[in-house]
Amino acid sequence: MKHLILLRHAKSSWNNPEFDDRERPLNKRGKRASGDLANWFRQQGWAPDEVLCSPALRTRETLERLKLDATPEIRDDIYEAPPGALFAALQGAGGETVMMVGHNPGIGALAQILAREKPDHPRFDDYPTGALTILRFDLGDWAGLQPGSGEVVEFLTPHDLPPAD
Repeated sequence: MKHLILLRHAKSSWNNPEFDDRERPLNKRGKRASGDLANWFRQQGWAPDEVLCSPALRTRETLERLKLDATPEIRDDIYEAPPGALFAALQGAGGETVMMVGHNPGIGALAQILAREKPDHPRFDDYPTGALTILRFDLGDWAGLQPGSGEVVEFLTPHDLPPAD
């Protein structure tokens, strides 16, 4: 049994037009949402043993604020990647519970491609910043991953979470 956690980075800042897209930081709302997600992860007991993360500052900051034990693998092929490239990256994964932190539209499209059935949530189709999907797969190896083979265990957005203390 394998689990996949697909996370779109939290809300980022557009305040400084001189920043390259890869260097946009989280804004205040994104920092707060990341803290709320960190609390949720601790309460739910989810602990990925492999993390694949885009090199963009906003994805790395989102991940850092989750305070997970796994050391992330920063991957250029995840930065603003289409779903096919994300799918290929995932097929090379080795963990039991893999987290992928990326960008839309790719990360949201990958969630839709992998889900056997869509969750009953009004935001799944647009996959807002900070959205998270956890899928379960009856797999021995990620190389055997197939579209439509994941059972959605959880889908949530930062608005679904209580504020961190």
